[in-house]
Amino acid sequence: MTQTPLANRFADYAGRLGFDDLPAAAVHEVKRRFIDSIATAVGAMSAEAYAVARRCALRVSGQPDAGLFGGGRSSVEWATFVNGLLIRYLDYNDTYLSLEPAHPSDNLAPVLAVGDMLGSQGKDLIVAAVLAYEVQCRLCDAASLRKNGFDHVTYGAISSCLAACKLMGLDAVKTTHAVGIAGVCNTALRQTRAGELSMWKGCAFANAARNGVFAALLAADGMTGPAPIFEGELGLSKLVTRTPIIVPALGGEDGQPFMINETYIKFWPAEYHSQSAIDAALQLRPQIGDVSQIRSIDIHTFDAAVDIIGKDPEKWRPRTRETADHSLPYCTAVALMDGDVTDAQFEQSRFTEPAVVELTSKIKIHRDAALNERYPRGIPNRLTVTLADGRRLVKEVEFPRGHARNPMTDAEVEHKFRTLVEPRYGKDRADKILAACWTLDKLAHAGDLIRLVD
Repeated sequence: MTQTPLANRFADYAGRLGFDDLPAAAVHEVKRRFIDSIATAVGAMSAEAYAVARRCALRVSGQPDAGLFGGGRSSVEWATFVNGLLIRYLDYNDTYLSLEPAHPSDNLAPVLAVGDMLGSQGKDLIVAAVLAYEVQCRLCDAASLRKNGFDHVTYGAISSCLAACKLMGLDAVKTTHAVGIAGVCNTALRQTRAGELSMWKGCAFANAARNGVFAALLAADGMTGPAPIFEGELGLSKLVTRTPIIVPALGGEDGQPFMINETYIKFWPAEYHSQSAIDAALQLRPQIGDVSQIRSIDIHTFDAAVDIIGKDPEKWRPRTRETADHSLPYCTAVALMDGDVTDAQFEQSRFTEPAVVELTSKIKIHRDAALNERYPRGIPNRLTVTLADGRRLVKEVEFPRGHARNPMTDAEVEHKFRTLVEPRYGKDRADKILAACWTLDKLAHAGDLIRLVD
C-alpha cells in the first residue's frame, strides 16, 4: 500500500487545522510564547547584527509590506529575517529537545510578518503558530540533522513555509509545492555552530524562515516545486537525514497532544543544554563561598551537551558572545562567580576577564553513559566542585527551571518580559504589549502588535 507523501500530509493537515481544534492549554501557551519572544527580541536590539540586518531591510520595500520590530517597514521576507534575528539572537527564546534540538519560537517571526502583510487576526496567528511548532517538533522527533552535519534550521524552512501557507489560505496542492521549494533549497550546514561562533549563529533560522516565506509566496502565484521532497530518490531522507522521516500522527490526530506544550521556555540566556549546569552551579554557590578556593570542577554530562557546547577548545576561551553563550564551561564558571546569568555575563569585558577565564580553565567535561540515557527526556548535568581544603560538593539537575517538567509560571514569564522590555520601552508600553499578547485571540490585526514594538 502506497503511503501519502509527508509533504502532502502536512499540507492537508495545515488546511484542516482551525482555532476551534485547539485546546485551551495550547492557546494559552501560544500567548506565553509571544510574550517570551517579544521579550527576547527587545533584549537583542542593541546587537550589531540587528543594526546590520535592519539597514539592509530598510533599503527594500514590499507591495504589501510588513513591520519591523524597532520601527520601519520592509518586504515580508526581510521583516521575517530582521524580527527572527531579534527573537533568536540572545539565545534566550524557547527550546525543544529530541533527536534534533530546535528553538520553535523562531517560527513566530514569519507568523507575525505574513500576518501583518495580510492583515490577519489574532486567532489566525495562534493557529499558524501551533502548526509551525507541530511540524518542526515532529520532524525533530523523526530524524536527526546534526549527526550528519546539517543544522536544525533546515526543518525551520519547512515549518515556517507551512505557517505562511496557512495564513495565506493556500490549498493543499499549492502548499505541497511550497514545501517542496522550501525543502529542496534550504539545507543548512552545521558549521554555523562549530568552533568560534559568529553573528550568523543568531541569524540562521531567520534566514531559513525568510526562505520558507519566499517559497510560500512563489507557490501562491503558481510556482511548482519538486516532490516528493522527503521520500524522493534525492530527497531529504536520502541525502540529509539518511534515514526515513516518519511522522505517525500530528497534534489532534489519534489523541496526540499538541507539541507546543512539550517545549521549554528558557530561564537563562544561554544554550539550552547548559541550563541544568547553570541551575546546579547556582545551587552550589552558597556552599562554596569564596570561588577562589575552587581547585577543580568536573561536569558529568550527556553526549549532546559535549558535542554542541563542550568539546571545542574555543569554549574554554570564548572570543565572541555567540561562543560564550554556547559554552558549557563558561556558563557554569560565570554562574558560580557572579551568582546569576544574564545578558551582562555575555559582554566581552566579562567573558575575557582573567579571573573568569582562570575559573573556566579549571573545568573538565566528562561524557557519562548513564546521564546520556536520560536525554532528551531531561538534560542531566552533574557538577562536582573540589575545594582547596579537599571538600567535594556535588549537585545534579535534570529538569532546570523552564523545562516542560519544571515549567515557568505566568508570573515568571511576565517577570522575564519586564526585565528585558521595560528598560527600553518603559512600564506603560510593556503593559500594553502584555495586554495584547494575553488577549491575542481578540487581536484585530497582526500589525497592531508589531507597532507596539516600534
